[in-house]
Formats: sequence, structure tokens, C-alpha cells
Amino acid sequence: MSGAMARLRHLWAHHRAALVVFVLALVVTLVLAVRATVFAVYWLDPAHRDQPLAGWMTPRYVAHSYAVPPEALGLPPPGPDDPRRMTLDQIAAQRGESLDALIAEVSAAVAAWRAAHP
Repeated sequence: MSGAMARLRHLWAHHRAALVVFVLALVVTLVLAVRATVFAVYWLDPAHRDQPLAGWMTPRYVAHSYAVPPEALGLPPPGPDDPRRMTLDQIAAQRGESLDALIAEVSAAVAAWRAAHP
């Protein structure tokens, strides 16, 4: 252990900037690896696939759940309000239509995309 500490002291004394950059890169890599693992574990669970559409879902969540590209949902592309972060409830309210109508539209778009891309 004392050999490792001596190396760290040497690096800190002579290569401080490089050591700081290395540690920051290591932390960022670790955070991204944990995030990717959590994402993969969540979406590999069959309970999260093809979930019934609900108002709390975002277009991005729906796209992941139904394994379709976000543009296949028939919703407008991200704009200043970034609709990917808006829920289906919020999108329906913004459009002045009912949630049921929007869910029917999204369901039809998903079915059409799946029919065209088996």
C-alpha cells in the first residue's frame, strides 16, 4: 500500500493536472457505466415492454417500451418546449384534444410502423 501512496504523491507533485484529468475521466466513465447498466436492466425486464399507454408516459418512454423510433409515434419533433420531455397528458392538453384520442393516435402509429417493419 505504501508503494501506491508513494506513486500517488509523486504524481500529485509532478503531474497534478494529468492526475486530476485522469480522476475526472475515471469518475465520468464510472457514472456513465452505472447509468447504462441501470438503463439496460430496466428495459430488458419484460414488464416494461409494450406497457398500456398512459398519460404519465413521455414519447421517449413509449418509444422505448414499444421498441420503435420516436418519430414513428406520429408526434411532432422536439421543439422549444422539447416534447420528448412532455407527458402524453401535456401533449394532449397542448393540442386541445383528449388523452384517449392521443393514445389512439399513438397506438395506430405504433401498429403502422410495426406492420411496415416486421
